[in-house]
Amino acid sequence: MKIPATLLLATTLAVAAYAAPATLVAQEMIPAEQATRFIGKTGMVCGKVEKTRYAQNSEGEPTFLYMGGTFPRHTFSARIPGDQRGSFRPTPEELEGRDVCVIGAIKRDSNRAEISVTSPSNIKLATIN
Repeated sequence: MKIPATLLLATTLAVAAYAAPATLVAQEMIPAEQATRFIGKTGMVCGKVEKTRYAQNSEGEPTFLYMGGTFPRHTFSARIPGDQRGSFRPTPEELEGRDVCVIGAIKRDSNRAEISVTSPSNIKLATIN
C-alpha cells in the first residue's frame, strides 16, 4: 500500500504537534507493509488498522492492532499490554478502520513486524485536512 502524500503531510504535522522528543518528528514514516524491512530499528509505522483483537485469555491480556493487510495475512501489529488498555482514548477498538502511526522499537513476531506500545502517546491518529 502506498501512503498518499496528503496523508503523509497531515500525519507529519500531527506527529510534529504531539511527539516528543523532537527527534521522532524527523523519522521517516514506514508503511505497515514494509515494516519487516526495519526490524531492529526504532521507527514510525503508519497505515490503516484493519482489525483489532483483545486477547483476554492470553498472558498479559494484550490488544493487537493489525495493519498492513487483512488479518491473518497482515504484515505488522501493534501490541498494547492489558494493563494499558484503559488509558487509550480513543479505545483500541475505535481505531479499527482508521489510519494511525505507531512509534517504537520494531521487532519480529513470527514472520511479521511488531511494536510493543508502552504508552498511548506511541499511537497517533493520522488525519487528512
